[in-house]
Parts: sequence; C-alpha cells; structure tokens
Amino acid sequence: MSGGVLRGVDRAAFATAFADRLRRAGVPAGLTEAGDFVRALGVWTPGETTALYWAARISFVRRHADLAAFDRVFAAVFADAPPLPLTRSAAPPGTRDDVHLPVPADTDATGDGGGLPWATLPAPVAEAEPSDAGVRLPERRPSALAGLADRPFEDLDAAQLALLGDALREAVARWPSRRTRRHAVGPAGRRVALRPTIARARRTAWEPVEVVRERQVRRPRRVVLLCDLSESMRAQAHAYLHLLRAFAVTTDAEVFAFATTLTRLTVVLRHTSASAAIAHAGAAVTDRFGGTRIATNLRALLASPHGDAVRGAVVLIGSDGWDSDPSDELAAVMARLSRRAHRIVWLNPRAGAPGFAPLVAGMAAALPYCDRLLPAATFRDLLDAAGQLQSVTCTEGRKRFTATPTPRIIA
Repeated sequence: MSGGVLRGVDRAAFATAFADRLRRAGVPAGLTEAGDFVRALGVWTPGETTALYWAARISFVRRHADLAAFDRVFAAVFADAPPLPLTRSAAPPGTRDDVHLPVPADTDATGDGGGLPWATLPAPVAEAEPSDAGVRLPERRPSALAGLADRPFEDLDAAQLALLGDALREAVARWPSRRTRRHAVGPAGRRVALRPTIARARRTAWEPVEVVRERQVRRPRRVVLLCDLSESMRAQAHAYLHLLRAFAVTTDAEVFAFATTLTRLTVVLRHTSASAAIAHAGAAVTDRFGGTRIATNLRALLASPHGDAVRGAVVLIGSDGWDSDPSDELAAVMARLSRRAHRIVWLNPRAGAPGFAPLVAGMAAALPYCDRLLPAATFRDLLDAAGQLQSVTCTEGRKRFTATPTPRIIA
C-alpha cells in the first residue's frame, strides 16, 4: 500500500490472516468474505483505524451475534489503536444504549440512531410478564356453517338460508345410481355383445376373433319430493324449498309442494338464481299457509301423468303429519305409494323433539308404510337427512311390501 493504516502490507496476506483469526474466534469468515475485504481495500485505502474497522466489519460480519467476537479480534490486532466506538463492553452498564449505537466520527461527538441496520433495531422479543395462567392456546371458533347447525329455521335470515342451500347442493352432488335393463358396449363388461361381435366377425371369415363385451347401464335413481307448505309448516317452508331446489338442480328429481292442492315446482326451482327460484316457487303455490290435505294430494299425484315418475323412485315427504283428510284414506294411498315406490322417507320437523311419539292421526296412519322417519328441524338435521337418503338409494332390489310393515325409525 502506498499510504494509510496498512502502508506496505500485502492486502491478500493481511485479509487471509485476519480471516483466520476471526474463524478461531467463532466468526464464520471464509474465502468469500476475505475476497470482499481485499476488493474493499483495493477500491478505497483507509487512512485511519476507524475507516479500516468499518471496511472489515462490512466485509466479514454477516450476523449480529458475531459482532462482539469481531470487535475483540479487531481490538487484539490493533491493540495500540484508541478504544473502538462500537464496543458495547467498553460502555458502563448504566449508560449502555441497547437500541441505538453511535456512528464513529473524527471527533468525540457522536449522534444517536447511526450504525448498521441491525444495530438500530429494537429487541426482537420483549420480556414476558410473569403470569400464573399457564400456556394459553388459541380459541377455536366454529365456521359459519357449523355455527348454524343447531339453530331452528325460524331463527335464520335469508343469507343464512342461502348458505343452507349451498351446503345441501354439495351434499347431494354425488347421487347414487341404480342398474337398468339397458346394456352398453364396454371393455369391463361381463356379457358378450352378440351383434357387434358378429358384425366384426365378417372381416375375419366369420371367425369371432375379437369378442365385444357389454355392461349394464347405471343411471341416478329418481327422487320425488313433496313438501308441505301449510300453516303448520310456515317456519320450515323456506328451508324445505332450499332442500327441494338442491335435488331439482343436481339429480333427476320431480318436486311438488302441497297444502290443499298439489303444485309442481320442478321447472321453477331449476332457475339459476337461488333467491329468484325460491321467490317464484312461493308465488306459484297459491294455497300456501292454508289447510292440509295429504291424502288428496298423494292421490292426485298417483293419478297424474307424473305418477309414473314414482315407480322405482325414492319418495321424500316433508310434513308434520297434520291432515284434514280421514286417516284411513291416507293409509290407503300410502299403501299404493309404497307398492310403487322404491323407498319412502318422511321428514318431520317434530320428530327430533324429546319424547316424540307419532300421536297425530295422519302421522300414525302413514308411519307403517315409511322406511325412514327422520327429524328435520335444524340445519344439521337436513344435512343428515341427505346422507340418509343416499344410503337408502344405494340399496338395490325391490322393497317387499307386507300388510303391516315395520318401519325403521331414526329418531
């Protein structure tokens, strides 16, 4: 060097020896840091120890934890130099500033707020106050869907009912299928398709070299839903309409509402907007929130052109069982419906109440012909009912009807 603190010193040898001292003191000083120090000395020749200190510190120190070890090594190498301004151990404990470190200058006057960035940062973790409360775990709060699970339908607003409709559509998105009598060509089939096999045998001198197989076609089982919109079902009306729409838009379903007359809502509830579909369905049922005639409406369904839709389908009836028709008429029409349908599921909003018993005449008359009696008074009940319907739908075969069948009741 031509001048400065390291006059006549080989910069590479000095950087290598200084890096070796730092490594022995615990500072990770490698070839990269030593090379940075040599380039720094080549660009700018320090004229005093303070400038050399900063050049070495910027080149070698990468972590705040290595600063104290670096200061000790630098002070040991330049023992005849004045006290370094950034050595915290030189300051008395009472006057030490743990937040800001002064920047070295030509004079003794120094200012606060200087130094490298890590020297001006506050302590990363504050000292915890003593407490006897123990370890505090974060409180787990329910989601919007889980928070509404056990609330009655009359306590829900329009937005919460829309959330119920979305959840119901997701619950019935994968609807079980059933075997049909039709067959289609498929490599996984077990049955030999005679016509396609013979047609391909014409190319090989009528030798069936390539055998074509076929499998049974599966289709989603049809669902027929009937919802009671009489005065006794006013609190559950909107929630049940969301249930009807969930089946109407995702499955092969026929949807009806009844009070004193029967109203078909299949086309109305397939509107793209859920709010518009519910509003149009409520307007289409002109006799809503009136009397109830369950036997008359079931008889009208079986006699209508849509009566064939009941054959082999899962029939879902949502009602509390209050009926102005005679109970013997309801029993007779339920017997006809049971012989034609695959399964009959009845949703009763009062079935989940403690001590529930089917004492109403209409419910008592219809119960022997039902395969499931499910409660449906809350958000959770409808979601559980959707799962029960899927388990009922997966059952293959024709239901056996007896004169006094034993219902399977799930309270």
